[in-house]
Amino acid sequence: MGLTDKAKAAAKNVEGKLQETKGNVTGDPKDQLEGKAKQAEASVRHTGENVKDEVKKAID
Repeated sequence: MGLTDKAKAAAKNVEGKLQETKGNVTGDPKDQLEGKAKQAEASVRHTGENVKDEVKKAID
């Protein structure tokens, strides 16, 4: 997994956590859901990059 991709996934995860927390504090369900969605997107990106890494290792 490239360092840039790791950083982007981590940033998206943090952004999602912050937005979800903001939604929890303000009681805004839209922010809560959008925050959770961003965290899920970050997880998918991270998993995809891990799969790429494993395939590359298997080929090398």
